[in-house]
Amino acid sequence: MTETRKTKRQFVIFMAVAFGVTYVTGLLVWYGSTIPVEMSVFPSAQMFYPAAGVMLAYLLTRWEDRLLPRWFYLCYLLVTLLMLAFSVLAVTMPGQTVTVLEQPVSLWSVLSQYVMLGGSVLCLIPLFLSGKEKRAAYGLGWKRWKASVFCIFVFLVLYFGRAAVTFAVSGNGNMMLDILKSSDAWIYIAMLPLNFILAFAPFLGEEYGWRYYLQPLLQKRFGMRAGVLILGVVWGLWHIFLDFFFYTTPDRGLVMTVSQIITCVGLGCFFAWAYQKTGNIWVPVILHFLNNNLILLIANDYSGGVTENQQVSWSMIPSAILLNGVLFGLFLLSGEFRKKE
Repeated sequence: MTETRKTKRQFVIFMAVAFGVTYVTGLLVWYGSTIPVEMSVFPSAQMFYPAAGVMLAYLLTRWEDRLLPRWFYLCYLLVTLLMLAFSVLAVTMPGQTVTVLEQPVSLWSVLSQYVMLGGSVLCLIPLFLSGKEKRAAYGLGWKRWKASVFCIFVFLVLYFGRAAVTFAVSGNGNMMLDILKSSDAWIYIAMLPLNFILAFAPFLGEEYGWRYYLQPLLQKRFGMRAGVLILGVVWGLWHIFLDFFFYTTPDRGLVMTVSQIITCVGLGCFFAWAYQKTGNIWVPVILHFLNNNLILLIANDYSGGVTENQQVSWSMIPSAILLNGVLFGLFLLSGEFRKKE
């Protein structure tokens, strides 16, 4: 098989998993919203599919490569299959519940959390045993410490700065300080490094698919900046079933999708900048983890349900463009995107 044919085959496999599986299970999200059932397993499982697409593509086309981290890939794919199975069971067998804190909770949601946490820890074993050479060959190595820490620091400054501006505009200028005065907030912040180790797999799932695999392909085809913008739109549309039937209600699905695209384009520019600057896939993985988990801190709600049934409106779009599109999107103008590979 020629290298060109192999590349095309890899792309077809990636798309079939990252988007095909996502949209097929998206129909289950729609169906589940009509019953309704508890569907928190779906967004968690969906995060695994992009990386699973890359890994399956490489396993099927590069199995003979001695540098391929086979056991890590196989372990990750096993966890992905279990998450997919729990998604299907959440809709097809919705009556299965367990009691957590004296409240009935979906059995499949609980099991998916155990698999996601246990799978993250389990996958670390073959990842480290694969060795530095294999990790580097397939974009899984850590490098450029100083630049990596700098990118994470810049993101945190912008993230909390955006929250402070949002609170000030809404007339709650002291809200950020009030949150940080809470002992719960500092306990939560202190637990973030451990939480990352226990739950890195879904965030690697998206970033290994988007930043490591798809971004370079789009940049090669459309240019360094246009490729990032196109990826942002694609990434936003990838959420469309969740936007209509999980994050909010169907009547607000369109505005949620528009808001999602703005967010994904903006954050995608920053994540792309960080990846271009460091060549370290773990940086956008950490940034993605922080972006999703610090929402609970900013919302001052640690229940984990703040992303469901959001109240969004068209009047919120201009601020979304300013606070996400512009604030993070400006990094697309940096010198990192003038470099030629």
